[in-house]
Amino acid sequence: MVKLNVLELLEKQGRTKYWLYKQLGMSYQNFNRMVNNETQSIKLERIETLCLLLNCTPNDLFVIDSECEHTPQQ
Repeated sequence: MVKLNVLELLEKQGRTKYWLYKQLGMSYQNFNRMVNNETQSIKLERIETLCLLLNCTPNDLFVIDSECEHTPQQ
Protein backbone atom coordinates (compact mmCIF):
# COMPACT_ATOMS: atom_id res chain seq x y z
CA MET A 1 0.00 0.00 0.00
CA VAL A 2 1.25 3.48 -0.86
CA LYS A 3 1.48 5.79 2.14
CA LEU A 4 2.12 9.48 2.56
CA ASN A 5 5.44 10.18 4.27
CA VAL A 6 4.64 13.73 5.42
CA LEU A 7 5.22 13.36 9.15
CA GLU A 8 8.76 12.02 8.66
CA LEU A 9 9.59 14.80 6.19
CA LEU A 10 8.30 17.41 8.62
CA GLU A 11 10.40 15.97 11.44
CA LYS A 12 13.56 15.96 9.29
CA GLN A 13 12.99 19.62 8.45
CA GLY A 14 12.18 20.68 12.00
CA ARG A 15 8.66 21.71 11.02
CA THR A 16 5.42 20.92 12.79
CA LYS A 17 2.20 19.35 11.63
CA TYR A 18 0.48 22.60 12.66
CA TRP A 19 2.79 24.61 10.37
CA LEU A 20 1.86 22.42 7.40
CA TYR A 21 -1.83 22.59 8.26
CA LYS A 22 -1.72 26.40 8.23
CA GLN A 23 0.21 26.45 4.93
CA LEU A 24 -2.28 24.16 3.18
CA GLY A 25 -5.40 26.03 4.32
CA MET A 26 -7.60 22.96 4.35
CA SER A 27 -10.02 21.79 7.03
CA TYR A 28 -8.26 20.20 9.99
CA GLN A 29 -10.37 17.05 9.68
CA ASN A 30 -9.32 16.49 6.05
CA PHE A 31 -5.72 17.47 6.78
CA ASN A 32 -5.49 15.06 9.70
CA ARG A 33 -6.98 12.22 7.67
CA MET A 34 -4.48 12.90 4.88
CA VAL A 35 -1.32 12.96 7.03
CA ASN A 36 -2.46 9.91 9.00
CA ASN A 37 -3.04 7.93 5.78
CA GLU A 38 -6.76 7.59 6.37
CA THR A 39 -7.80 8.78 2.92
CA GLN A 40 -8.10 6.97 -0.38
CA SER A 41 -6.91 9.73 -2.71
CA ILE A 42 -5.02 13.01 -2.85
CA LYS A 43 -5.50 15.61 -5.59
CA LEU A 44 -2.51 16.22 -7.84
CA GLU A 45 -2.60 19.91 -6.92
CA ARG A 46 -2.25 18.96 -3.24
CA ILE A 47 0.72 16.70 -4.04
CA GLU A 48 2.37 19.56 -5.92
CA THR A 49 1.78 21.96 -3.02
CA LEU A 50 3.17 19.45 -0.50
CA CYS A 51 6.29 19.00 -2.64
CA LEU A 52 6.83 22.75 -2.89
CA LEU A 53 6.29 23.33 0.83
CA LEU A 54 8.49 20.43 1.89
CA ASN A 55 11.07 20.98 -0.84
CA CYS A 56 10.81 17.38 -2.00
CA THR A 57 9.75 15.25 -4.94
CA PRO A 58 6.75 12.90 -5.13
CA ASN A 59 9.28 10.07 -4.65
CA ASP A 60 10.12 11.54 -1.24
CA LEU A 61 6.48 12.15 -0.41
CA PHE A 62 5.29 8.58 -0.80
CA VAL A 63 6.51 5.20 0.47
CA ILE A 64 5.30 1.70 -0.27
CA ASP A 65 4.41 -0.25 2.85
CA SER A 66 4.94 -3.87 1.87
CA GLU A 67 3.92 -5.09 5.33
CA CYS A 68 0.35 -3.94 4.82
CA GLU A 69 -1.82 -6.78 3.56
CA HIS A 70 -3.47 -5.57 0.40
CA THR A 71 -4.62 -7.70 -2.47
CA PRO A 72 -5.31 -6.09 -5.83
CA GLN A 73 -8.93 -6.09 -6.88
CA GLN A 74 -9.74 -7.69 -10.21
